[in-house]
Amino acid sequence: MTTTILTLVGSLREGSINRQLAEAAAVHAPDSVDVVTFDALNDVPFYNEDIDNDADRPQAADALRAAAADADAVLLVSPEYNGSMPAVLKNAIDWLSRPYGAGALSGKPTAVIGSAFGQYGGVWAHDEARRALGVAGATVLDEARLSIGSSITRFAELHPKDDAEVSGLVTGVLLALAGAAEPIAA
Repeated sequence: MTTTILTLVGSLREGSINRQLAEAAAVHAPDSVDVVTFDALNDVPFYNEDIDNDADRPQAADALRAAAADADAVLLVSPEYNGSMPAVLKNAIDWLSRPYGAGALSGKPTAVIGSAFGQYGGVWAHDEARRALGVAGATVLDEARLSIGSSITRFAELHPKDDAEVSGLVTGVLLALAGAAEPIAA
């Protein structure tokens, strides 16, 4: 049985280190894990309950919800912007939390990883994302953590997929997500 893990990347820049970290997850995923990245977060408008109905809901929001509903688990890959998570990830969580109590994240195993320029690797952003995911109804795997500091120097000449330590840690997070998703799929 294959476990599908939906990856949401908080940096919209094509060459971002966090996007590269998501690529590393896809490259180093165990054979039983399929990592799928949702690449249209920039098309999802800010959550507005007035447009969250069958007549007005934007197609990009429906696509995001469908991708999350089809996945067995969700992985957020987040930088830290001004001490917090990027608005694009918070917006994705908002869309995925609705309808309240029955959103696409409800009961879904989730984890947050990422990298940032500072020495702590985005820990504040990752903690805020975990809290928002929990409030949204996700099952947050607090033990599946990875915050990589000093990203600009660490990955100046090395893609995260080629960093043996990072690759091993990312694989560990994916295995934790897959393990948490197995009982749900059974």
